[in-house]
Amino acid sequence: MIVELGAFALCLALALSVLQAGLSVAGRMRASPVLAGAGEGAALAACLAVVLAFLVLIWAFVVSDFSVSNVASNSHTDKPMLYKVAGAWGSHEGSLLLWCLVLTGFGAMLARARTGAGGLPFGLKAVAVAVQGGLGALFLAFVLFTSSPFGRMDPVPVEGASLNPLLQDPALAFHPPLLYGGYVGLSVCFSLAVAALIEGRPGAGFWPAWGRWIRPWALASWALLTAGITLGSFWAYYELGWGGWWFWDPVENASFMPWLAAAALLHSAVVTERRGALIGWTVFLALVAFTLSMLGAFLVRSGVLTSVHAFAVDPERGLMLLGILGLTAGAAFALFALRAGQLTGKALFAPISREGALVLNNLFLSVAAATVLVGTLYPLILEAAGGATISVGPPYFAVTFTPLMAVALLILPMGPLLAWKRGDAIGALQRLAWAAGLSLVFAVVIWALFQPRQALTGAGLALGAWLVLGALAELAERVRLFGKRSAGELGRRVRALPLAAWGMTAAHAGLGLFVLGAVVETGLKVEAARPLEIGQTVAAGPYQATLRAVEIVEGPNYLAERATLDVEPLGGGRPEMVRAERRFFPAGGQTTTEVGLSFHGLDDVYLVLGERRAGESGGRAWTVRMNWNPWARLIFLGPALMALGGLLSLMDRRLRTADVARRRRGT
Repeated sequence: MIVELGAFALCLALALSVLQAGLSVAGRMRASPVLAGAGEGAALAACLAVVLAFLVLIWAFVVSDFSVSNVASNSHTDKPMLYKVAGAWGSHEGSLLLWCLVLTGFGAMLARARTGAGGLPFGLKAVAVAVQGGLGALFLAFVLFTSSPFGRMDPVPVEGASLNPLLQDPALAFHPPLLYGGYVGLSVCFSLAVAALIEGRPGAGFWPAWGRWIRPWALASWALLTAGITLGSFWAYYELGWGGWWFWDPVENASFMPWLAAAALLHSAVVTERRGALIGWTVFLALVAFTLSMLGAFLVRSGVLTSVHAFAVDPERGLMLLGILGLTAGAAFALFALRAGQLTGKALFAPISREGALVLNNLFLSVAAATVLVGTLYPLILEAAGGATISVGPPYFAVTFTPLMAVALLILPMGPLLAWKRGDAIGALQRLAWAAGLSLVFAVVIWALFQPRQALTGAGLALGAWLVLGALAELAERVRLFGKRSAGELGRRVRALPLAAWGMTAAHAGLGLFVLGAVVETGLKVEAARPLEIGQTVAAGPYQATLRAVEIVEGPNYLAERATLDVEPLGGGRPEMVRAERRFFPAGGQTTTEVGLSFHGLDDVYLVLGERRAGESGGRAWTVRMNWNPWARLIFLGPALMALGGLLSLMDRRLRTADVARRRRGT
């Protein structure tokens, strides 16, 4: 009966979402706060109903209720408890329920948003809550009628089929909730954009205020997406055993495209808020960002992609998802086309200004997102049109995406140092002179120490250092670090800095750290592989690894060959013991690798245990692959700092309050 309670809760959530949309529309049309408030109450109730359904699904996984087909296909009695819980969102049906949970959760938060002075206008909020309810109804209907996670099976199997062993990992337990928080959080930006288009209020103060209202939602989504993508990349790095952290897999691209659009939206919304400019572009990006999220949902679940990340689903359900995408995005962009003439701001600005820098930022981010979109969809379109099969991989993105982003990152540190409306490019460059000089010195020194023949690596090092030092230079300008001031006054300026300023510095510096790590790891890593008998050694870069023992161990739901290796510098030093494994999961008949990682400052020594074979002396040997990945830590620490920067900015209520007060004074 408990499982049926979950199914009933989903039906109730669908009805409540429809009621949310209907009551909110009626409240707006009749200017009735009572009806609109009832719609907001329905949004809260719909969220609670989906929470109940999700808890019921988790309960079914925890108790191994194999009468539920979703549990039987994705769980096993031998699985550790963490992966039983994570199995609730490890399938197509469960992940869609998670999508609906996040969608209705953000809808409930939107319903609880403040109205009146300093908050959302009554009409805008009512329409946005209605749009959010409509989105919730569409996806809940899709879950109920095509992908119910509570479907029963008869006869009931004695044992389940277990979750894909690759997904039985702590990072993959938390990766989907973070990723979906960013993916689906963009739905609020979409709803606010549609609501603004429907309201059609071209008053002088409306659009700057709308830019301020949309920024927290875009910022929260961007930060969650950053954290989710980083966690997924780290999982691929240490779990799949191929030694890399990004492969331009189409499913990876499906999450990266909304991230790029959200980053562009964040910067564009700043111009709309502060200067009342780029109104149409900001609204367009708000629509595009969530549209790309829905496109990602279609790509992952339609069966058109083959990927370790994708859910293998029949094409019929993929077509229904495509229909939802076409209906929602088509209606929104049609409305945008009708209202485009009203989305013009009167604010003027010179090309050399902070607005101009942000426009360039948006231009490069948008074109970069377009190149990823083309590289992801073109093989699918070509195959659908003529049956030809091609692969678009890293070489395409290296030629198209990388140069665009390099130019964008080169310009990035200058933007915050330019004045609004009309800036001084020479003055900004002068204030960045020390950062530019140190970046070049840093790049030359590190480049010379590593491998002088890698010219592109040296340029990438200079770019990464330029981003980090440029972010610090902007912070120094804010506190007037280089002026003649006492330590006490300097301390007061540092303490007075809003959290948004610290957040921007952290995000830009984190981006620079990522660039440094990606450039060095990609350009200078060393790989070696050879069969090792006990006591033999393999070397890569400045480190060597010696195989000490291989034993058979039994895990909670697997058997493994576990190798013990000693990792030490080639020149001598204290060895570090590292373990690498090959695991066999009897429930699914699959074999996976568990990478051994040895951390040396910013570097990783990466060890993969291969198959057993005959050794040179006739004894047993195991193929061991060893990578020296210099500065690989920065690839993950940099984005973590970026996500932290987003969180700091999101916590800055004082900045938003000050903006409201300043506009009321007309300053």
